[in-house]
Amino acid sequence: MSVTIEVAREAGACYGVERALNMARKAADGSRGGVYTLGPLIHNPVVVAELERDGVQVADEPEVGAGATLLLRTHGVTPLVEEAARESGATVLDATCPFVKKVHKAVERLAEQGYQVVIVGEKGHPEVEGTLGHAPDALVVGSPAELEGATLGKRVGVVVQTTMALEVLTSVVDALLGLCEEVRVLNTICDATSKRQDAARELAQRSDVMVVIGGRNSANTTHLAQICAAACSRTHHIETADELEAAWFAEALLVGVTAGASTPHAHIESVCAAIERIVHA
Repeated sequence: MSVTIEVAREAGACYGVERALNMARKAADGSRGGVYTLGPLIHNPVVVAELERDGVQVADEPEVGAGATLLLRTHGVTPLVEEAARESGATVLDATCPFVKKVHKAVERLAEQGYQVVIVGEKGHPEVEGTLGHAPDALVVGSPAELEGATLGKRVGVVVQTTMALEVLTSVVDALLGLCEEVRVLNTICDATSKRQDAARELAQRSDVMVVIGGRNSANTTHLAQICAAACSRTHHIETADELEAAWFAEALLVGVTAGASTPHAHIESVCAAIERIVHA
């Protein structure tokens, strides 16, 4: 029986992640002091462990001290945290994803224009927390149900966590339209996120088995796994090739593979090679 392994046409590390990883590795190569990231640089424990082996440590607080290099994580931080980092005497490198930066500017602009800001996203997520620092009075909503009992103004401006599914944004906006006089929507979902979700859905609809690679703490990877599971019941979310099980691929003719935006392409290649060994054993 011939088994085909197909990688989604859009999968793996996005521009913002590649940029941040390059910054971290360059800092580790050239720094005489310690190199730190403020919180995990990206939501991928495997990659964070690889960076630690290369000398890039995770700091919980911004005060790492003079002579050290501190990278602000891809998810961004609040202005107060960034100020504290720069005042600590460390060399600060801003690895915040450019698409996240656009969300920060968007909420500032909406607030200046008199809109009540609503952030569609996951409460407590680092990106959302960083965005709240630019609009402290914003309301964070993860579903239409979370609007129940909320005090809303007549004019509401909406942004969305860059890794959120479009369906979630649409459902919240639909609910807001019945509650407010004016709803201004800025779709700040990252283009890379949308493309990965569309490609994963298309591949999952054709596949007997889907393997989704990426951190379990990654919002965008978790959403990919949910999208795939809706189209392919035999969907498995893994972080490393070691988690693969031969039983998953029994009688499968097409194995689909996708990966979150925090997953390097080398990890995808490693998993595909492992699946190849399993199905042709």
